Amino acid sequence: MNRLAGEPSAYLRQHAANPVDWQPYDAAAFAEAAARDVPIFLSVGYAACHWCHVMAGESFADPAVAAYLNAHFVSIKVDREERPDVDDAYMAATQALSGEGGWPMSVFLTPDGRAFYAGTYFPPRPGTGRPSFRQVLDAVTEAWTERREQVNETADSLAEALDRPLWQVRTGGLPAAGGPNAVELGEAGGTDWLEAGRAALAAMLRAEDPVHGGLGQAPKFPPTPGLEFLLRLAALDPSGGARGLAGRTLGAMTRSALFDRLGGGFARYSVTADWSEPHYEKMLYDNAGLMSALVRWLRQSPDAAVAHDAGASPGGPAPLGAAEAEDAVRATVGWLLAEMRLDGGAFASSLDADTVIDGTHFEGASYKWTVADVEEAALEAAAAQGAGAAAAQQLASSVARSMGLDAREALPLNPGRELSPEEAADWARAKPGLLRQRAVRTMPARDEKVVAAWNGMLMGALAEAAMVLGERDWLDAAVELGEYLQSVHWDGVLHRVSHDGAARGIEGLLEDYAACAGGYLSLYAATGDARWFAFAGELLQVLERDFIADGVLLKQGAGDGAGGPVPGSRSADPFDNATASGPALAAEAIIAWSAYTGSGRHRALAEAIMGSVPELVRRAPRAAGGLLGAGLALAAGPLETAVVGPPGAARDALVGAAWRSFSPGMVLAVWDGAGAAPVPLLEGRSIAERSGTTAGPGFAEPLAYVCRNMVCARPVGTAAELLPLLH
Repeated sequence: MNRLAGEPSAYLRQHAANPVDWQPYDAAAFAEAAARDVPIFLSVGYAACHWCHVMAGESFADPAVAAYLNAHFVSIKVDREERPDVDDAYMAATQALSGEGGWPMSVFLTPDGRAFYAGTYFPPRPGTGRPSFRQVLDAVTEAWTERREQVNETADSLAEALDRPLWQVRTGGLPAAGGPNAVELGEAGGTDWLEAGRAALAAMLRAEDPVHGGLGQAPKFPPTPGLEFLLRLAALDPSGGARGLAGRTLGAMTRSALFDRLGGGFARYSVTADWSEPHYEKMLYDNAGLMSALVRWLRQSPDAAVAHDAGASPGGPAPLGAAEAEDAVRATVGWLLAEMRLDGGAFASSLDADTVIDGTHFEGASYKWTVADVEEAALEAAAAQGAGAAAAQQLASSVARSMGLDAREALPLNPGRELSPEEAADWARAKPGLLRQRAVRTMPARDEKVVAAWNGMLMGALAEAAMVLGERDWLDAAVELGEYLQSVHWDGVLHRVSHDGAARGIEGLLEDYAACAGGYLSLYAATGDARWFAFAGELLQVLERDFIADGVLLKQGAGDGAGGPVPGSRSADPFDNATASGPALAAEAIIAWSAYTGSGRHRALAEAIMGSVPELVRRAPRAAGGLLGAGLALAAGPLETAVVGPPGAARDALVGAAWRSFSPGMVLAVWDGAGAAPVPLLEGRSIAERSGTTAGPGFAEPLAYVCRNMVCARPVGTAAELLPLLH
């Protein structure tokens, strides 16, 4: 029988009505395969995946295919977002066996979990170089029954190969937690981070699409961790070309169909090199990372900074303007708060790529527009302003032209360039009518699974955006999210997922602990509430205890709660994907912690984690952005900034100056100066200690303290004095 109906995962529930006898990934499923002596068919995907829906409709809903699966296999369905440990292990097997990877992922296993055949999407009929799914099932069944020895040989050799990690992130010969701060630095202690960054930049510039922007050709993904690295390199090396590449890439994406100009938020990637045809799923992690990159871009005053960028290609995309960047941030936060926020303050994982209308899946249908749609909105706008049909037609023509629409088909909004002031005004007039049309459309399904790592990333991004753009409501949302993660996901260990306000499943992975620790440190910087600083410390303490073994950084701790065999190495992968790698997120949070606490031991740990960066840059520079960004934080100090004094306009001016600047990895602590210092960075800086006696009226003015590499500047009392110290 199909056992998915009671599962909380939206992806698993999508398959609960299939005639396939799907099982969740648990010990019972593996035990059944062993008892029946049949292989396992493992199908891995996620709720927003378009091609997962296609294969489900073509094969898993077919009674004949289901009957064959039920007779010859135990079929297991896995949500890759809920079980990334399973996904990682069998994706490595799939790539080794088939030379490709992606979702849906289709893997055939022995009853003890060893892979022996794998692929991705299999069509219902053979074609385009792919066998049909039924042909694959027949071949696997024949091999299992007639050539079992060969199957086991393949499974054994693959399992042995995958259990030897290609890369290990070493943490060095460091003392145990609680030991002395003075230790030898790890391997990265002598790394020239600027030189490593320049080498990666050169490789990224060679990969830039000079016509359409972005890196590489189709399919084209947002290089999110790479953008963070480029912005940090630009802050330290303003004339080196990093700022221009970041600005052009952000400009190309934000002006394209990848960005939902009407509802806000970015799609997962573009099928085409010119960003004109999105793969329409909207993922929380993409939007958290890209929102952060846009805010960092704003903090660098991009209009002035890229005016004379020598790396720009004639005819290529122009760098993103500050006004465009701010509009994109506001639209993205608006979408997140309106469409992705759940009861309790956490955020859902994704919106589906497909819209289901009368039982049929249509990819991107909710986001496509016709000229007739625009004409309807224009008539509405014209009527509201007392204008006639001619004015409405002129408005409709302007909007359709500027948004890349034509009369032949429904298309996504795709300006492809910055709008002129006149076009922008016309768009603003037509937009309310289009929003009203959108409000009555069927919208994609939402996967309401809460993933700790992605919510931790968003928490930090929301807090930073709130402070840079002065939006108190955004900061309140970040605080509510922090309270949710602490109360629901934490009980001495951090749980990776929750559904309907209850944690379930495996313990958090390295990325969950690291992203949440970093997010809470950002929340502390924005609020000054020391409880967030303390909780970040608890998360990092567990990270050190459970995710380092024999001097190697692990992607999952000992208490993974697998519920079935998960083969392969537990070593953490240092390469970025859609988000920065787990080691990069860990290094980032540990660097910030060391800056707040003065812990040399933690700085040494971070440097040891980053010891392999030069080799990473040599082999795969575009996948090393996360660790390179952490290295640039070390190259910048990182800056330790403390603002101490009573609340009021003078302190707000100092805090505002700190948030308007951008130095990689800078930490900020704000305190009224009364009583005991809430964090080590503030020790010795109370108002009473500043005066050397009991504080009086002359000693209460706010002051800002800036230190870099254990050297502190003279405290200053105005934003004009502070800003030069922050670069």
